[in-house]
Amino acid sequence: MIIITGATGALNGATVDQLLERLPASEITVAVRDVDKAERFAQLGVAVRHGDYADPDSLPAAFAGADQLLLVSASDPGADAVSLHRAAIDAAVAAGVGRVLYTSHQGAGLDSPFSPARDHAQTEQLLADSGIPWTSLRNGFYAHSLNWLMGNWRETGIITVPCDGPVSWTAREDAAEAAAIILASNGAYDGLTTLTASTAPTFTDVAGIASDVTGRAIQCKVLGEDEWIAAQVAQGTQEFMARFSLGIYQAAQKGRFGGTDPLLTDLLGREPRTVRELLAQPPVW
Repeated sequence: MIIITGATGALNGATVDQLLERLPASEITVAVRDVDKAERFAQLGVAVRHGDYADPDSLPAAFAGADQLLLVSASDPGADAVSLHRAAIDAAVAAGVGRVLYTSHQGAGLDSPFSPARDHAQTEQLLADSGIPWTSLRNGFYAHSLNWLMGNWRETGIITVPCDGPVSWTAREDAAEAAAIILASNGAYDGLTTLTASTAPTFTDVAGIASDVTGRAIQCKVLGEDEWIAAQVAQGTQEFMARFSLGIYQAAQKGRFGGTDPLLTDLLGREPRTVRELLAQPPVW
């Protein structure tokens, strides 16, 4: 049996949908914080269980019987993500799970300027220490994030950033499909598994792509970190969130998101979606 956490969210929800194209619903279970939000899966014959990382006592029963368990990473920037992930991994050990898969990030590293990347690296170490076979899905930076990182460029004609660097913007839908393929392979992928788009454009490159897509000149303006933070706060962004976002750009500048890997293309049997395709569509948040 495959158990998927976070299935009411966009990423792992799409993974469940992809799995249902490959496996009978009777082989899939979702473990979610709010079972009512998973009703659509129940109607398809998927078992629905309650499981909440913040309620460790709920997790061993939620994970019981799992040959494979897909753990979604915590998404709240203010949460202690590593503690939440530790609770989930401990529960997986207690439940006798056969393999844990985890939605990590390409830029995972203890010295990354981007705080979730540090959380991912610590979680991967927890997995390595757990004694359970594990797979860390190091997904490229999700391309839909460009919808907010680029600001209101469609109105202003300017993409304003604090610093610039390459990012292998990867469609969340492609990452979800790859996760389903990997789960259906029943252990064929072990340890660190990098899934990225084929190219890694800088924000300057993205501005050029946006110019081609819209037919008008779009510029990339690098403000510098302090000026950018001040501008974000002046626009109503909490300083905590502005500095959280700053870590993305800083990590990109250091090349943390710039690598590309052919595995995603190989798994999908086609080229992954591109930034050009994303910008040509209405924004999806």
